[in-house]
Amino acid sequence: MIKPTAAIGPLILEPKIFGDSRGFFFESFSRERFEADTGENIEFVQDNHSRSAKGVLRGLHYQLPPHAQGKLVRCVRGAVFDVAVDIRQSSPTFGQWMGVELSEDNHKQFWIPPGFAHGFLTLTDTADFLYKTTAYYAHSHERGIVWSDPAIGIEWPDVGLPFQLSAKDQAARRLGNVPVADLFE
Repeated sequence: MIKPTAAIGPLILEPKIFGDSRGFFFESFSRERFEADTGENIEFVQDNHSRSAKGVLRGLHYQLPPHAQGKLVRCVRGAVFDVAVDIRQSSPTFGQWMGVELSEDNHKQFWIPPGFAHGFLTLTDTADFLYKTTAYYAHSHERGIVWSDPAIGIEWPDVGLPFQLSAKDQAARRLGNVPVADLFE
């Protein structure tokens, strides 16, 4: 099942879970199903796995074209609050964000197309986060937007301790000061 989000493009995917007293089974990815749900013919080229402690905030990251990435993300251990921000300058939802809790219990996935910055906050003691990308990592094209940009106004959950950020994320700039202008058309 899919649930459209506030912006044009991102989708929350909820797989059909088959479970009983022994455990559960679900298809975590089916190209045919993904194409039917999104209406897009996407080729994923890289899978990533990160582990984070409670209070770790990663993002908001994106890559510039021609290395812009779409991401299909999910949390397989613990829980995260996952966020996408529309950075397509000509979009009617430019600068708007949407967030969803992804967890090992709800099995939700979040499709974030190219043209959106992405970040997440770890809500549990630890979280393992998986994401498939449509383009390879390209350091020279990587950019970031500060997680606390007041122009975006993300409502991050309170996890009871200060957020932990990488030096790169601490140095990120506001949306109005990063290259995004009509790059994602």
